[in-house]
Amino acid sequence: MPIVAIANQKGGTGKTTTAVNLAAYLANFGNKTLLVDVDPQGNATSGLGQPKDPPTLYEVLSQNFPPRSALRNIKTIEKLFLISSNNNLTGVEIELVGVPRREYKLYERLKEFSGEYDAVILDCPPSLSLLTVMALTCADKVLIPVQAEFYALEGLAQLVETISLIRDRLNPALEILGVLLTMVDQRTNLSASVVDEVRSYFKEKVFRTVIPRNVRLGEAPSHGLPIFLYDPNSSGAKAYGELAVEVANRLGLQLN
Repeated sequence: MPIVAIANQKGGTGKTTTAVNLAAYLANFGNKTLLVDVDPQGNATSGLGQPKDPPTLYEVLSQNFPPRSALRNIKTIEKLFLISSNNNLTGVEIELVGVPRREYKLYERLKEFSGEYDAVILDCPPSLSLLTVMALTCADKVLIPVQAEFYALEGLAQLVETISLIRDRLNPALEILGVLLTMVDQRTNLSASVVDEVRSYFKEKVFRTVIPRNVRLGEAPSHGLPIFLYDPNSSGAKAYGELAVEVANRLGLQLN
């Protein structure tokens, strides 16, 4: 059961858009997929049209609710399941202060689902907070979305260093699954320059697929739908479909 954390401490990189659409496509391919919203903003939750009512991940981590009690089946996609989030999740960082092995809390709670899902996707908050550390400690792989702009490159070194520290101290199995270039505008020299620089640094770790700037990708969450249900013919839908194929191949998942 591969567990993939979608992580970048910089906001606005397309992290949640990637988590929602990747999970939806993998489920649509026939893989039983669990999306865990680890971000207190709850954008992955609302992006799938789900309410933020409890029980959520907060109750699972802070009040020891059974993880299964927070499960929601996404009715529009048969094999997609969600553990939702809301603003209460911000309290976890304070409430777990002094708790032994708090970095392993998410891992320990999700062990209940061991072997039950073909893939688990963790949507991390846009920070290197305890919640992100818990997600990276829980995950086997990390997928890094990188926006094709100059400032996006500045935070990459810090994220890679954090991943290295997590590997050394908490989770030796953690690996970078891939780096995903998002919001790419092929018409601009800046996008082309960022793409070239990221590919030269991460080499084969960079996905062949790039996610273009696409208005329909921004509209889909307001309708509570992944892009392939909102506008399957859009450039965004085609790109995330291609990404999902790459990810499925790297994880050894089915492509029915």
